[in-house]
Amino acid sequence: MKYRVHRLEVNRDNMQEKLEQLLNKLEGDVVAVMPNVRPYFLCYGGKVDFVMVVEKFK
Repeated sequence: MKYRVHRLEVNRDNMQEKLEQLLNKLEGDVVAVMPNVRPYFLCYGGKVDFVMVVEKFK
């Protein structure tokens, strides 16, 4: 089996649209979707810079 990792640069305004477009054009199976969350101040949560999508080919 082969795997491919896609890095998707996103922000809070376009995250859903970009992820939907990427998932619709994939040929294999999605194994994982991992957001990279950067802390935003100490107690105010975080910010997602990019999302990694792991795709598995048969």
